[in-house]
Amino acid sequence: MSVVDIFLVVAGLVLLVGGGEALVRGASTLAVRAGISPLVIGLVVVSAATSAPELAVTVGSVLSGVPDLAVGNVVGSNIANILLILGISALISPLVIKRQLVRVDIPVMVGLSAALLIVSLDGQVSLFDGLLLLTVLVVHTIISIVVGRKEEIDPAAQIDTLPLNAKPVPLWLAAVLLLVGIGLLVGGAQLLVTGAVSIATAFGVSSLVIGLTVVAIGTSLPELATSLIALRKGETDMAVGNIVGSNIFNIGMVLGIPAIIFGDGIPVPEAAVAIDIPLMLAAAIALLPVAFTGFIVARWEGALFVGLYIAYTLFLVLNSTQHDAAGGFTNVMLWFVLPLVAITLIAMSSYEVGVLRERRSKQPSQLL
Repeated sequence: MSVVDIFLVVAGLVLLVGGGEALVRGASTLAVRAGISPLVIGLVVVSAATSAPELAVTVGSVLSGVPDLAVGNVVGSNIANILLILGISALISPLVIKRQLVRVDIPVMVGLSAALLIVSLDGQVSLFDGLLLLTVLVVHTIISIVVGRKEEIDPAAQIDTLPLNAKPVPLWLAAVLLLVGIGLLVGGAQLLVTGAVSIATAFGVSSLVIGLTVVAIGTSLPELATSLIALRKGETDMAVGNIVGSNIFNIGMVLGIPAIIFGDGIPVPEAAVAIDIPLMLAAAIALLPVAFTGFIVARWEGALFVGLYIAYTLFLVLNSTQHDAAGGFTNVMLWFVLPLVAITLIAMSSYEVGVLRERRSKQPSQLL
């Protein structure tokens, strides 16, 4: 590893974030002009734009002959989006979740995560698998846009509710930003992949682990920026919609399109099938009881998510470096921490469901 490799990674991340920012601005302007609701802009348009860095890295990784980095980038980014970014957002402010997200979009995210695990069992995301994942994404996107356009929208109010980094700009500037964003993403992806592979080789760490950690967090920075800015304006539904939508696009678009383009599909490492993809699915499922019971992600739940992400990252580092503490840490996580988390979620979910039922049972008597 050299200073040049570190510079390439940092420069690549900066270009990816800048490219994602440009795409968010350009795409959001076009969406506003088309009369799409703010929630759908967060769920579809902004999510697609903030997933562009992951797509650029995935394509660049496959072209460079390091598909492990491509898979690690997508899986790691989805885990980071839920546990880290959503967790940090909830710590800052409890996140109120709209019923559309709970009833439709979060289940779609869980379904796509499960589908990725199933299609990866044979060791690759094939051409057919890519078509399947992309089809689910397209259908979900069309339904979201159609439903969003049926809502009565005040254009002035719509523009005011967008996060600051999604503010509309003149149409000519939107077109320029789209082109500039694409260029920055392509260049940034090439720099990041080159630097990350060199660092992984120097430290003896697999490209899968680099993708799950450094690259995943780096390409998730646009989602973090969008969510934090949305929170500052009180738009918690857009913050959550951006995360859920980004995860859907990461699986359907970021893995689906390259699998179709390259024909032979994308190889999936055994370690990812055995550990990381199931953990990604578990993180998605963990959001279901949190969201269904009260339609809010509380601060303590955000703290729990962040703690789990730190534990997951520590496990990756210890396991990849074959540290002496790896075995003990794994046993503690498997037999103590994770069961305790599951019991806590079940207990709190049961309590909140009971509270909701009690409230509903009292409503008729109050009317009398």
